[in-house]
Amino acid sequence: MTVSDLLDTLPVVTVATPIGGPPQGRWTYADYAALPEDGNRYEVIAGVLYMTPAPETGHQITSNLIATFLTIHIQLTGLGKVLTAPTDVELAPDTVVQPDIVVILNANLGIITRSRIIGAPDLVVEILSPGTAGYDRREKQDAYARAGVREYWVVDPAAQTVEVLVLEHGAYRSRGAFRGKARLPSQAAPLPVPVERFFQE
Repeated sequence: MTVSDLLDTLPVVTVATPIGGPPQGRWTYADYAALPEDGNRYEVIAGVLYMTPAPETGHQITSNLIATFLTIHIQLTGLGKVLTAPTDVELAPDTVVQPDIVVILNANLGIITRSRIIGAPDLVVEILSPGTAGYDRREKQDAYARAGVREYWVVDPAAQTVEVLVLEHGAYRSRGAFRGKARLPSQAAPLPVPVERFFQE
């Protein structure tokens, strides 16, 4: 493999190689919390430990813009709280994730503890990147549905779109992918701003 090949290869989410701890499929929040600080980012879904790549700068810019609008229109108006990664969310004893953005409305603020969120947020936002898109659309989306996260936004910076998924009967139904001057048809966090504002650099 040449240097050029390495530069053109993007990191992806992978099942973590054994690093001490229980066998894959049996990881819990306690095992996850005991991991040493080694500079890597980890999540646990259905007892399987995953290692996730660090986000790129474009991802962080989009995440910051969306979090800012949510903070202005949700948190500063007294409707709930907005948290950003890295915030541990324990969806189940064997599932711990760090969503890009989490919204918890006032009725559910009790799930916020000093160390983590325990339970299903009202809204989770994930910003796709080439190395995480499949994982966000499969493992994480399924985990959010199982836990009862009622709304999930899938943000695609490359296409400059936001897909709004709403939980119905235990599965997500898409309300559409929105871009440009469209506004999101969100029940959990209605924002009076067009989608294009999320992607201004």
